[in-house]
Amino acid sequence: MKTALTIIFLVICFIICILVMCQESKDNGLGSLAGGSSAADTYWSKNKGRSKEGMLVLATAVAVALFLILALVIGSKFLN
Repeated sequence: MKTALTIIFLVICFIICILVMCQESKDNGLGSLAGGSSAADTYWSKNKGRSKEGMLVLATAVAVALFLILALVIGSKFLN
């Protein structure tokens, strides 16, 4: 049982890495230090939750929640 959970745990780790790399950057880099313009309230910024980026954020949150739950289960003395 512990071996199966460990394999699932490693697969979730890999999925989290892929999901994080697929997401867009949230900052403007060094341009934000020099007073770069911030994102205006556009249609895309208001409906971000329904976009591909919103789905990636949601999938990442679910994967991280599963990661934490499995880490607690694997680390607990319940399975030993």
